[in-house]
Amino acid sequence: MKSMNVGLLGIGTVGLGTYRVLNRNQEEIERRVGRNIHISMVADLDVEKAKSLVNSDCTVVSDAKEIIAHPDIDIVVELIGGYGIAFELVMSAIESGKHVVTANKALLAMHGTEIFEAAHRKGVMVAFEASVAGGIPIIKALREGLTANRIEWIAGIINGTTNFILSQMREKNWSFQQALETAQALGYAESDPTFDIEGIDAAHKASIMAAIAFGIRMPFQSAYIEGIAQLQSQDIQFAEQLGYRIKLLGIAKQAKAGIELRIHPCLVPANSIIANVEGAMNAVMVQADAVGTTLYYGKGAGGEPTASAIIADLVDITRLHTADPLNRVPHLAFQPQAIRDVSILSMDQVVTAYYLRLGVADQAGVLASVTGLLAEFNISIDAMLQQASHSKEERTELIILTHQCLESSMNAALQKIQALPTVIEPIIRIRKEELI
Repeated sequence: MKSMNVGLLGIGTVGLGTYRVLNRNQEEIERRVGRNIHISMVADLDVEKAKSLVNSDCTVVSDAKEIIAHPDIDIVVELIGGYGIAFELVMSAIESGKHVVTANKALLAMHGTEIFEAAHRKGVMVAFEASVAGGIPIIKALREGLTANRIEWIAGIINGTTNFILSQMREKNWSFQQALETAQALGYAESDPTFDIEGIDAAHKASIMAAIAFGIRMPFQSAYIEGIAQLQSQDIQFAEQLGYRIKLLGIAKQAKAGIELRIHPCLVPANSIIANVEGAMNAVMVQADAVGTTLYYGKGAGGEPTASAIIADLVDITRLHTADPLNRVPHLAFQPQAIRDVSILSMDQVVTAYYLRLGVADQAGVLASVTGLLAEFNISIDAMLQQASHSKEERTELIILTHQCLESSMNAALQKIQALPTVIEPIIRIRKEELI
């Protein structure tokens, strides 16, 4: 049977990993698929370097458009990144009748709706397992493995850089800056880490999972995004004393009034599995009505882990290449005509619990004033910790865990509490999720 010819756009860390793993495991892959999958063309601006990395039977070009235009190429693998030229190339490949594999979460979060609609019109497949959580097969699990279920919520550690930073802050009592510099020195963080530490990368991935889980258009533009740059090591230590750890979570949840899509730091119980995901590892929890809670854990980045997901997509496309397009697995799990426009809730509409840290004057009646204002907005207290400050006299740290309440109620309460003359520093607020 004729080989499936693949054109690789970019041969950086992930592209090279894909090339090497496919070649190394070619015999095993062919036994599974029934035909050979061959990377026959590579496009890279550094042609000489690319030639040094591939075998002589692979043509190297500098212009990605040559691959898209080549009549023998069946599948285009886009590994350029971003959503400028990458979007143009992916749309051009689809228009040329070629299947596409991409690891580009930003591209899909921003333009996924257009891309999938174009692919449906042309009868080609766009596969993107590697776009979320690297080598963890979470896309396949949501789209196929859990297809019998009504998915209730997803909560994931889906950015290894931020998880590494938070692990270092907890284990070594480091500041955010110390942990970030170490992450950069070890190659876990870019020289410009903005997309990671501000939660944007996690938001791209959470948006893709939400679209598949709930059968909706890509909701990235409506996501609530809050990063970790403002977190302080003392809050991580206080959370530990209260039996919690702080993780940056991407959360997608089906609520009565719509869908929650939020990315922010969370306190999670220290004895939960997801709280014990350390370093640069990723993990995704999915709650569904029939199966209950499932967990997917592994390496969320790196050349070969990501290559594993890309090659799995190449295998899927090869198996389904000759199938009637109407009988293939839909891109977003639901049939295209069944994709819904659903309201994404604002944070004011979200119900969750909270960790509050107040720097207050060490005076009688302070606690009563604070709890009285919380009670005014029907916010009840779950646990409390009071600790004298080591840095200033006549000042104490008041740490409060609340039960669940509406975010708008918490905002109103905090506005009044902050105005108290005995509250002498800005209030720190971190959301809390029990994940049960």
